[in-house]
Amino acid sequence: MGQGWDVHRIAPGRALILGGVTIPSDFGLDGHSDADILFHAITDALLGAVALGDIGMHFPDSDPQWKGAASARFLEHAVRLVDQAGFRLVNVDSTVILERPKLKDYRLAIRESLAKTLGLPLDRVSVKFKTAERVGPVGEGLSAEAQAIVTVASRP
Repeated sequence: MGQGWDVHRIAPGRALILGGVTIPSDFGLDGHSDADILFHAITDALLGAVALGDIGMHFPDSDPQWKGAASARFLEHAVRLVDQAGFRLVNVDSTVILERPKLKDYRLAIRESLAKTLGLPLDRVSVKFKTAERVGPVGEGLSAEAQAIVTVASRP
């Protein structure tokens, strides 16, 4: 198993991208790449499941080649590393914590995007949405978070 977490500040004038899907919003998330917190959390979970560090070790924000990069590249890299380590991805359970906008209408599109990027059937990809009930930086509309847990198994 592997666990991942990511947080980014809210930023006006940027696209809000979650799980590879652009969500209509008057703000996005600040970051060196496209700041897709869901892809980042799942990337970290995959890397952690096979003890290969974290996203910053593989894609440092000090490296200009990752400026504005699509986070799908990071997730695809982590999937390849899991495979090279002799494992296969079994399932993903993830949560996005964001006060607004409401995301329920985008659940299927996000799940489909994740399933495609991960090479998993849709029924093995879970995405949940929560608010922070106006508590802390997320609840105050200053940031957004994502959490993920993945299960991997040895390849036969």
